[in-house]
Amino acid sequence: MTMPTRTLGTTGPQVSAFGLGCMGMSGAYGETDRAESIATLHAALEAGVTLLDTGDFYGMGHNELLISEALRTAPAALRENALLSVKFGALRDPEGGWSGFDGRPAAVKNFAAYSLQRLGVDHIDVYRPSRLDPQVPIEETVGAVAELVEKGWVRHIGLSEVGADTIRRAAATAPIADLQIEYALISRSPEREILPTLRELGISVTAYGVLSRGLISGHVTADQRLTADDFRAHSPRFQGDNLRHNLALVESLRKIAEQKGVTVAQIAIAWVASQGDDIVPLIGAKSRERLGEALGALDVTLDAADLAAIEDAVPADAAAGERYAPQMMAMLDSER
Repeated sequence: MTMPTRTLGTTGPQVSAFGLGCMGMSGAYGETDRAESIATLHAALEAGVTLLDTGDFYGMGHNELLISEALRTAPAALRENALLSVKFGALRDPEGGWSGFDGRPAAVKNFAAYSLQRLGVDHIDVYRPSRLDPQVPIEETVGAVAELVEKGWVRHIGLSEVGADTIRRAAATAPIADLQIEYALISRSPEREILPTLRELGISVTAYGVLSRGLISGHVTADQRLTADDFRAHSPRFQGDNLRHNLALVESLRKIAEQKGVTVAQIAIAWVASQGDDIVPLIGAKSRERLGEALGALDVTLDAADLAAIEDAVPADAAAGERYAPQMMAMLDSER
């Protein structure tokens, strides 16, 4: 399989058509396996995946250290091709809780210093605030990242989960390569205002949650037990009647996938990829098995009839429940 490439915006780097989202390798979705995580990272690099997405708060630094180990033990040719996308700004406490976001310029530079050390690199390819700090103008946060670009510590600037007005203000401050935002068959709010704004400004999308935390992967069942440390145990879409409703949507999608001889996950990922060459799906795999299945979506071609059938099976706004619990939804500038 030859990995196609896409370019992040008009100013950003050329990256693999699919990126690897690494958060699940450091918790968030139940148990993790360090050896399998590193093997999965190596397998992704071997398959031509160049974009690795992380956050300095994933496992309170664990994820960056994990990626550092994987890169250090990968063949040099693969290591040199890796591009690191890092989110910063989320504040954690020793119990794993969340304490808000810090976008102050001094904090930005502090976060970057620690990420560079943990990752063991001399620059970060795309650096982005994980959320908008409501106490700090986006111009100040982006301006601080722009200073890091000038000094060579960062190559490109990204954004995450911000709305159209914030995107415009950020882009007026410095060149923006991409916006990271949840975008999936059952998470389509970016289509209303955010995607048109990005396309007007020449900014790409790195789409996370393309399988809605596994909800539309075809592997979730109504009786699945989730541990307290699993994000999905607190997600409205995985609760009670919401879950049953959403899994019924998955079964409708499964019929279309079976007709094409592919899996539910593959058709869901292919749908995201088909929405534009300016969209790069982030695969949230934490095992080689799930990575291999997801990469199979590269071979799935959806024609007009397929897209119409998918739209009928899973219309926009068909999902039951918000994508985050209320307190976390309130932190999303993208949903205001």
